[in-house]
Amino acid sequence: MLLRNRGALLPLSKDVASIVVIGAMPMPGCCRGRIDAGPAGGWADVSLPMGVRGPSPIQQPDDRATLAPGEVRIDGRYPAEAAAAARRADVAIVFATQWMTEGADVPDLSLPGGQDATIAAVAAANPKTIVVLETGGPVLMPWLDKTGAVLEAWYGGAKGGDAIAATLFGDVNPSGRLPVTFPASADQLPRPALPYAGMVDRDFAAGLAAGKSYPIDYDIEGADVGYRWFARKGAVPLFPFGFGLGYTTFDHGAVTVTGGARPSARVTIRNTGMRAGSEVAQLYLVSTPAGRTLRLAGFAKVVVPTAEAVTATIPIEPRLLADSKGGRWTMPAGAYGFALGRSATDLGPVVTVTLPARQWR
Repeated sequence: MLLRNRGALLPLSKDVASIVVIGAMPMPGCCRGRIDAGPAGGWADVSLPMGVRGPSPIQQPDDRATLAPGEVRIDGRYPAEAAAAARRADVAIVFATQWMTEGADVPDLSLPGGQDATIAAVAAANPKTIVVLETGGPVLMPWLDKTGAVLEAWYGGAKGGDAIAATLFGDVNPSGRLPVTFPASADQLPRPALPYAGMVDRDFAAGLAAGKSYPIDYDIEGADVGYRWFARKGAVPLFPFGFGLGYTTFDHGAVTVTGGARPSARVTIRNTGMRAGSEVAQLYLVSTPAGRTLRLAGFAKVVVPTAEAVTATIPIEPRLLADSKGGRWTMPAGAYGFALGRSATDLGPVVTVTLPARQWR
C-alpha cells in the first residue's frame, strides 16, 4: 500500500542514475511471518529495471554486496554510514522490518533495532528517500515528513521482492487500502501501554504460558475498535483505515442506495489520471435511527481504464444495519445515512435512505 508519494517520486524512472538500498534483510526472501517455505525451484534472481540482474534487495545475503557499481548498491549498516551512502545516490530505498509471531507481541509501535534512527538519518541526507515497511501491524513514523515516499509491504511471502520492485518502478499501479488505522501516537489508542507487556513472553520462555489466560476487558472502547475509536474521540490518525494512494486519480459520482432484502449502493467512478488503475469504493454507514455512528457498510474494487468511467455496485451486509439479540437480527425502521469515502476520515456527501423495519434469524 502506497502511503506517501511527495512530488510523485514514485514510480521511479527506469533510467534513474543511482540507487542505494539500505536495511536489506540478511536472509533470503522478505519478511514472511510464519510462511517459511521458499518458492518452487529455489530462490531465483530478479531482473532489475535498469538492465542488470541480481538478487532482489531483500534477497541479498550480504548487505554490503554490490549488484551493479554506480547503479544499484546495498549499503549502510549504521545510521552515519547509511546517510553517507544516501548522499552519494540519486535515490535511497530503506527497507524497515518488524518480526512478529504468535508468541512474541511487540511492546510498542516503534521499529525495532534502531531502524527509526537510520531512516531519519537517510531522509535528512537525501530527500528522495523511499521507505518500504515490512511489518505485521501499524508503526509510528517520526521521520515521515522528511521522506519522499512510504510503501507498506506487510509480509510479502516468497515473491514479495518481485512485488515490491514492480510497485516501485511502476510495472503495477498500487491499489491497496489500509485494513487498520496507523495512529499518530500511542496516546491516541484506548490503551497506550500494552496490557501484560513482557509477561506473556516471560511465561512462554519459562514454559508457563500453556493453559494460562491473560484477560482484557474491552470496557473502554466497547464495539468502537480501530477506526471507530478514532471517530468517537475525534482523533486524527497518521493514516486512516481505508487509506491508500496510487499512480492515477479518480472522480466519484453521486451515490445511490437501494434497500430491500439485499441493500446495495451504486456509484460511477471516472479515471482522471494518465494510466489505468483500480479504485476501491468504500461505503460508510454514518447514521441510523438511533443516532450517529461510523461503520464500513461495504466496498467494491473496480478496474478503470484511463479516461473512462465504470459503475461500481457495493453490496451492503444487512447485519451491519441491525442489532443482534436472542438469536435474531432486528433492524429498526427509519432514516439511514451513507457516505462514499476514500478512507474512514475522507467522506463525501451523506445520502439518506428510509428503510423499513426488519427481523430475521
